[in-house]
Amino acid sequence: MDKKNVIWHDGYVERQERNRYFNHKSGLLLLTGLSASGKSTIAHYIERELFNQNAHVYVLDGDNIRHGLNSNLSFSREDRRENLRRIVEVSKLFVDAGMLVLAAFIFPYREDREYMRKRFEGDNFLEIYVKCPIEICEMRDPKGQYKKARAGIIKGYTGIDSPYDEPKKPDLIIDTEKTDIKNAGQMVIQLLNDRKYLSLD
Repeated sequence: MDKKNVIWHDGYVERQERNRYFNHKSGLLLLTGLSASGKSTIAHYIERELFNQNAHVYVLDGDNIRHGLNSNLSFSREDRRENLRRIVEVSKLFVDAGMLVLAAFIFPYREDREYMRKRFEGDNFLEIYVKCPIEICEMRDPKGQYKKARAGIIKGYTGIDSPYDEPKKPDLIIDTEKTDIKNAGQMVIQLLNDRKYLSLD
């Protein structure tokens, strides 16, 4: 595609106007961690809590995205990069629409998460590490994926035969071995309050 012939069209409603209308900042909150660490459950808890406060909020979940937008992608390194790229661009559109986006994805590679941060450079981006020992994740294993990975049925599974690079400087670490979902969700909401996301008054 010749990008010289593709021109960005500015609309008549600016993001700042949307933020004022919803009375909160828009931004991306990345919840990263191993499968079964609790990312999606925490994200959906936060979504419900903030929605009850009239926030404009939405969860992007790794599995759900692969049912549609990224249904043609595998788990190869190349396709993981494309998976990330699409999610970043969709998230940027949501953020421009005035939404708080809760993105619950493994995103195991530090370089990929740094790419995400750079695409939001100067913007509202928070990285939340949902930490949990793999032994606990395997005990939970609600989808039976770890069992399949251990049996060799699934190849390249993060934490088994594919690495997970722990975040070096996340904005928040939640240890779900030691805290429940409600407390974890409240930790994130407190972070949003501390960073002045939830009210423009």
